[in-house]
Amino acid sequence: MDFTDEQIQRYSRHIILQEVGGKGQKKLARAKVLVIGAGGLGSPAALYLAAAGVGTIGLVDGDVVDLSNLQRQILHTTASVGKPKVESGLKTLAALNPDVTVKTYQFHVDADNIMGLLHDYDLILDGSDNFSTRFLVNDACFFAKKTLISGSIFRFEGQLTTVKPHEGYPCYRCLYPEPPPAGLVPNCQEAGVLGVLAGTIGVLQASEAIKEILGIGETLADRLLIYDALEMKFRKVSRPKDPGCPLCGTHPTITDLGGNYTVTCSV
Repeated sequence: MDFTDEQIQRYSRHIILQEVGGKGQKKLARAKVLVIGAGGLGSPAALYLAAAGVGTIGLVDGDVVDLSNLQRQILHTTASVGKPKVESGLKTLAALNPDVTVKTYQFHVDADNIMGLLHDYDLILDGSDNFSTRFLVNDACFFAKKTLISGSIFRFEGQLTTVKPHEGYPCYRCLYPEPPPAGLVPNCQEAGVLGVLAGTIGVLQASEAIKEILGIGETLADRLLIYDALEMKFRKVSRPKDPGCPLCGTHPTITDLGGNYTVTCSV
């Protein structure tokens, strides 16, 4: 593929980077990234993926825009309240970069539909707001052999990691084997979150996705990045592979998506 003069101008700050260049920009243009959740994390991630020239972005979300979302979900505006999030997201991303193909899926992922969704994408970003979806996405990506960029936020803290057990790295269950019981996590509406925290972690998800597409930099696949917004502190902790992991361990007990993925609130 050849870039037009307008595209060369649009992506010029990428192209002059030795680590990206024209070849790297073409890799971005060919890439297909699925963003699960068009909310707090998915909003900044999708915006920066589109700005970077990622050729195809899939947006999955079954919710409509609520006024309380706008404190952190920057993909949407006041005029979008009451409209499907994927519809609002499509409009925003198309206005930002008409080069990008945005595919929308106005439903929540579940064990019945997720494998079909993953099939057409190279890379998955999980911006879901509940444990059950997070574990479902991890398990599905494991079976589909897809790289997953997983982010989460709660109050003033965010976490980020890359998951690619198909390349010998640990899966999400190596860190958290099972979702916590529903009674031990706060209600989705009551937990609270600093709005800009979603921007920080969502942008970092986009950054890690771009690095994976380009094959540059260091991976987070064996580490967990933790960000404390109150203390402005980043730290990385080791995330070793667990031989006893129920999914990717030596004697797995999870062999399909037939388990219980009932939604439990919070992340």
